[in-house]
Amino acid sequence: MPTDSRDAPQPLYQNPDLPLETRVADLVSRLTLEEKIAQMQHDAPAIERLGVPAYNWWNECLHGVARAGIATVFPQAIGLAATWDAPLLHRIAVAISDEARAKHHAAVRRGERSIYRGLTFWSPNINIFRDPRWGRGMETYGEDPFLTGELAVQFIHGLQGDDKTYLKLVATPKHYAVHSGPEPDRHQFNAEVSERDLWDTYLPHFQKSIVEGRADSIMCAYNRFAGDACCASHRLLDDILRQQWGFSGYVVSDCWAILDIWKHHHIAKCDAEAAALAVRAGCDLNCGEAYAHLGEAVAKGLISEAEIDMAVQRLFTARFKLGQFDPEVRVVYAQIPPEVVDCPAHREVALESARKSIVLLKNEGNLLPLSKKLRSVAVIGPNADDVGVLLGNYNGIPRAPITPLQGIRDKLGAAAQVLYAPGCDWAEKVPIFETIPATALSHEMDGERREGLLGAYFANGNFQGQPAFQRADSRLDFSWWDTTPIPGQEVGAFSIRWRGELQVPESGEYALSASGFHEFCLALDGSCIAEYKSPDHAATAHRVVSLQAGKRYPLRIEFRAGAANAEFHMLWARPRGNGSLGNYSAWHAEAVRAAEQADVAIVFLGLTPRLEGEEMPVQVPGFSGGDRTDLQFPALQEQLLQALHATGKPVVLVLLNGSALAINWADAHIPAIVEAWYPGQAGGAAIADVLFGDANPGGRLPVTFYQSVAQLPAFEDYRMANRTYRYFRGEVLYPFGHGLSYTRFAYRHLQMANEIGTSEVLPVAVELENIGDRAGDEVVQLYIRALDAGDDAPIRSLRGFRRVTLQPGEKRTVRFTLAPEDLALVDAIGWRLLRPGRYEIAVGGKQPGFHGHADANTTEVVLGRVRVVG
Repeated sequence: MPTDSRDAPQPLYQNPDLPLETRVADLVSRLTLEEKIAQMQHDAPAIERLGVPAYNWWNECLHGVARAGIATVFPQAIGLAATWDAPLLHRIAVAISDEARAKHHAAVRRGERSIYRGLTFWSPNINIFRDPRWGRGMETYGEDPFLTGELAVQFIHGLQGDDKTYLKLVATPKHYAVHSGPEPDRHQFNAEVSERDLWDTYLPHFQKSIVEGRADSIMCAYNRFAGDACCASHRLLDDILRQQWGFSGYVVSDCWAILDIWKHHHIAKCDAEAAALAVRAGCDLNCGEAYAHLGEAVAKGLISEAEIDMAVQRLFTARFKLGQFDPEVRVVYAQIPPEVVDCPAHREVALESARKSIVLLKNEGNLLPLSKKLRSVAVIGPNADDVGVLLGNYNGIPRAPITPLQGIRDKLGAAAQVLYAPGCDWAEKVPIFETIPATALSHEMDGERREGLLGAYFANGNFQGQPAFQRADSRLDFSWWDTTPIPGQEVGAFSIRWRGELQVPESGEYALSASGFHEFCLALDGSCIAEYKSPDHAATAHRVVSLQAGKRYPLRIEFRAGAANAEFHMLWARPRGNGSLGNYSAWHAEAVRAAEQADVAIVFLGLTPRLEGEEMPVQVPGFSGGDRTDLQFPALQEQLLQALHATGKPVVLVLLNGSALAINWADAHIPAIVEAWYPGQAGGAAIADVLFGDANPGGRLPVTFYQSVAQLPAFEDYRMANRTYRYFRGEVLYPFGHGLSYTRFAYRHLQMANEIGTSEVLPVAVELENIGDRAGDEVVQLYIRALDAGDDAPIRSLRGFRRVTLQPGEKRTVRFTLAPEDLALVDAIGWRLLRPGRYEIAVGGKQPGFHGHADANTTEVVLGRVRVVG
């Protein structure tokens, strides 16, 4: 007599009261080889017979939940590093993980399990920003392994939570290891470094993230290290990561990095061989498709099923720890409500972090803060009113972003006239775009010409069958975020085909652009002039065309969305003067007039995520493939700044950028310079707060600002000699750790022992006082220098920092404890040893030794010496 399935014993993996290892082993034992292999790819399918839901491992939260619709957007990572505030990074990560959990459970309840809706996040990026030319340096915490490690640990803890049973999210520090450009060569270059550089610069922060941060995952890099692909390196993934650091989580490849093993590194001959090499080295999860060939690898004897089992067990361990196989009522994080997304408390943290990220580089004559009683202010520059420069990359969608122009208008209200002029584009052939207005778009329907384009909306991703509906869209400026435009369809693929005509108001050159997520083609006069095809990233594409006023140009746009977070924007850049996109005389003249009419000109210049970033199709002077070829301002911006300075009016320069700039002319001529990075959704409000004195800047540079790219070694050279503050011996523009304030601080009474043994800790204490007339934040920095070391040792190394808020006249004792490893140096074979000798301890609001004119208002540094005896 057949047994009723209701009487069958409950599978062990479904019992949440059993040990984790028992549950994982039971589930994996029930899988076929094909099912195991499918689970090792980032878009893992459901196993319906076992009740295993589909899961997409690919999720991003670099500085806010990314690519998943509305989310609180904090400053880009380089800006977070500029806060030098580790507890703040923990609070930011808690807010991010709250929103991620809320979004995930809301999506699951809608039946949606697509990309960017999961709980395993590929953040933070902790690669060392060794060279300012690297386009992705904005994603990092700067050039110093100690600062990076301290911030990364707090961010990881905030993401993964503190519950004793369940992980809140899985954090994935990346890209392991020795990876920081060039972007165009990232799929094929081989990083060669000494053992000293490896253990002194490229690994300490990864070690801290794993050992102290307890990150449950790590992402291996595209490149080779010492000849081996990082995602197939036994030394990196097994010897160092698992054996030395005790890592028990899973390793995920960077996207399509396994393909690179054979296609670009030429280490393997095919996908199957590359996949086997990676899994056997310890890479458990493939972002990409190469692991689909693991069945072939098993058949050829390149890898055993037991080795595959180990990888699958690690992956399911993470999913069980996230509570994905347990009732939601048991998982405390599953109770976080959707209302937490972009809630007032998170918006306040975004504003606080933006304020704290701002670095005052120069303030000659105390021009800042500006008076709110100014009669008129000129706001000038391509970065003054652009939302994109607030967001950086790997970002979410802010509900109400505040640009600098809006922030200044909000700050001054009707009391002052605010004159605005963009003045120039970001760079040659990189224009400022705006949404094409409805007056330039039209279509015919029923023999009548109507405004806008006619859109046919399909409830599938391939324009199949009849459209669900048609409508006229006056402007193509859409972000669907967590839904679709199809009535009754909350999730799923859709497509739209718009048609009509474009009619321009004046003859001349236009840059026509489409920007979207996921696939699009913009066709003018029957020819596709801007297109992008990728299911995973947003992109902007444009073409410069000559158009005649009064003529109607046939326009056809096709857009496909395969998952949530779809968006599409049709943009243009109009002629700048005399019908040309490259004639800026009229734009310059407008900006100069605004400055001449105003009491002060606030100029917003710098870079943009359209120029620097990840493997980008950008080839313009100064930029290549997402990286930079020099450190100067784009020429258009330098010319604008000089023209404004020539007016004789006070000029404040505000930089928005993700990497260091060699602003030598500006430093010599502009009295006040502020670094604001890519400051997130509240950036404009934070900048206005600092400019007009409602916030006192306290940020510090997490990178060195050099005078010229000529001071640096070749970009491809990964040796640390003459790189970063720890090894660079030339004159810099602004040093790592630099930042001014509207108040002054004094350091007194440095307390520390004169002599310690090689196994003793060294307590250090200093008295800090705010001797100015404003409350302010001071970043107390502690550096060590080995006085008896050779020339190949670091010049100095950061070994402690605290961000401290003091009222005028307030004093506080700041304490540090240096362990023996904090004083130790790495030798030629990679051992970190504390040797007897003399060591200098410097404590202050900056590095010792920099005396540039822009540093005149900073506090002193107090020095002490200790002798280590063996």
